[in-house]
Amino acid sequence: MVSFVDRVVLSVKAGDGGHGAASIRREKFKPLAGPDGANGGRGGDVILEVDASTTTLLSYHHKPHQKAPSGDFGKGDLRHGARGEDLVLPVPDGTVVHAEDGTVLADLVGIGSRFVAARGGQGGLGNAALASSKRKAPGFALLGEPGQERRLILELKSVADVALVGYPSAGKSSLIAAMSAARPKIADYPFTTLVPNLGVVEAGEFRYTIADVPGLIPGASEGKGLGLDFLRHIERCHVIVHVLDAATLESDRDPLGDLRTIEAELAAYADGLDADAGARVPLLERPTVIVLNKTDLPDGSDMAELVRDSLGERGVPVLEVSAVSRKGLRELSFELGRLVEQARAALPEPTLAPIVLTPEAQDSAGFRVVTEQYDGATAYRVIGDKPERWVRQTQFSNDEAVGYLADRLARLGVEEELYRAGAVAGDTVLIGPGQDAVVFDWEPTMMGGAELLGRRGTDRRMEDHHRPTREQKREDQKARTAARLGRIAAMEEERRSGHWTDPAAADPAVTSVSDPAGEFPRGEISEDQNAEQREDG
Repeated sequence: MVSFVDRVVLSVKAGDGGHGAASIRREKFKPLAGPDGANGGRGGDVILEVDASTTTLLSYHHKPHQKAPSGDFGKGDLRHGARGEDLVLPVPDGTVVHAEDGTVLADLVGIGSRFVAARGGQGGLGNAALASSKRKAPGFALLGEPGQERRLILELKSVADVALVGYPSAGKSSLIAAMSAARPKIADYPFTTLVPNLGVVEAGEFRYTIADVPGLIPGASEGKGLGLDFLRHIERCHVIVHVLDAATLESDRDPLGDLRTIEAELAAYADGLDADAGARVPLLERPTVIVLNKTDLPDGSDMAELVRDSLGERGVPVLEVSAVSRKGLRELSFELGRLVEQARAALPEPTLAPIVLTPEAQDSAGFRVVTEQYDGATAYRVIGDKPERWVRQTQFSNDEAVGYLADRLARLGVEEELYRAGAVAGDTVLIGPGQDAVVFDWEPTMMGGAELLGRRGTDRRMEDHHRPTREQKREDQKARTAARLGRIAAMEEERRSGHWTDPAAADPAVTSVSDPAGEFPRGEISEDQNAEQREDG
């Protein structure tokens, strides 16, 4: 079961902003007392914070997706939506935050250090905030912005004063267990230590932390063995301790050869580090101590005698110790404490980074128009923070909200830039990057304002008010006249062909309705019928 994780890929999602409310206040004797829709709440941020009780990234290995709560939506009666709570994620001291492309976003060192990994979306404005002297009762509100979504790489670099490096099974874990209260796993086979172990050493007035870095082998700087997974844990240390196995059972190894191999790997790894790694001393220039371990064994004691003079020529402290019998551990702890204090004293005074404010230029439009191909035709894409944010806040099912967006874009100068780019009416315009852009056909007549508003929730500019030209009117009149003349000619043709003859004349069986008995010839009426007509007259 995994118990220590020093590198994870974390997906964070900030909370979405709440939607604004479109509401009209209603009171007794005041059915329309004005807009009272409130604003939506802001979404919560996702924050990484260094916590003293957190020593590993294990929790994010099991839960790689973290999401902050969203803001509440606005309500009527000017009741603003509640803001979403920030999601604070504890991380160990020494966590480095990388973007997906490898860019370092933050280096969190020190308890309480914070980094906003994802910012929450702004809440949408309600119609009360959108009211103006011309738009007194807006029938729409703005939508909340979606929260920022990012994919980050968290990498833990142990923050220790002393780093123990050496071959596998050199006795590093045994040393840290003998010198501190740490209890790492100890066994008689290589790569027993699979994760770094930290311990606190107290020697007189000295107090410092010591890290047991898992064993290194030739090619570790190129990724062989556990390689780079462990070399990064020594970047922050003040003192490097080379632990050499004086009683190794491998015939082709000796302390001098092991030391040269480890130094070569450290040199190769140091070349790949950034030159501006803060105020830290370069890796190969840091204080070094050579420790000959397992000298309580006869073979170890004899090997220490053979290599003592050669190691002494390097000009660094050489100590012979035994983690089992605790031989030389007191001298080693005091020597390390002295070197750590000297390294701490040489560090520059910590200074707060100056706060640099870079306001945007007043004449900056904040957007740009680029020409590209879209569905085989020339299209114009508008890219900028303001237009893209306004599009995300617009409810396109509401005509008045679309008209308000058009007014904002016109005031920003988008239409002027489209004219300069060569756009004409009917051209395709996209707002936003990539496939998430909003696509529409550009109509430059959208330059109107609130004076063109109709009833709430509508905009006359969204309706079809095409006014025909004089030529179109003439053509319509000619078409109607031709149709009328055609109908008259058809009726005349029917009359001449005899389709309009009297049914009684064409068929003797058909009799008049007023003379069902057939007593009177065609065209004659009775005296009673004649009298009735005179009375009606």
